[in-house]
Amino acid sequence: MKHPGSKSIGWALLQASRLHRARMGEKLSRLGLYPGQEQVLQALAAEGALTMGELAAILRVRPPTASKTISRLSALGLVARQSRNGGAPAPETGASATPSPAEKSDARIVRVTLTDAGKERAAAIAGLWEEVETELLDDLDGKDRKRLRKLLRKTARNLAAHTGSDAAQFDAADDDGAEDDEPEDAEKALAGASPGNAGAGRAVV
Repeated sequence: MKHPGSKSIGWALLQASRLHRARMGEKLSRLGLYPGQEQVLQALAAEGALTMGELAAILRVRPPTASKTISRLSALGLVARQSRNGGAPAPETGASATPSPAEKSDARIVRVTLTDAGKERAAAIAGLWEEVETELLDDLDGKDRKRLRKLLRKTARNLAAHTGSDAAQFDAADDDGAEDDEPEDAEKALAGASPGNAGAGRAVV
């Protein structure tokens, strides 16, 4: 029995997402992690020290949600919280030892970093992510993969525009995206190009 929305693109995306999460969950269990926790470790591995607000923005979750995940990862010894200058008090200014309001605020900012164990776990996660990526795209060639990535980014931007979310993170161009919009039949495209301008039929992004 099929779901009423089974023919929609949204349904296909939802099912692919669920299967991807489940597959990652299976592999993450080997590392003693749950789905979602790996994204925090990956973000910290890529960006270094992050405030809770910065981390929440990257993961597109509310700060309290990010904070709960950090607490769990901290209990596992994978992340550490530190205030300004690694927990040192704000420096003195002028003749007075009393910090300014700006310095007090800065000193209260807590940043999260990976511990050595967290860095090792993040490296292992990168390998697992590649394994699942290979399974996900098993029968797609390079051209299909580029097109799929580009179309998914477009759909994400569309929804971001309707929800008031920041769509900037979906604007990243493919490393070699010059062929993303290449026509299905390159010979037909080139046939329509004028002599001396044979490359006119090739789309460049």
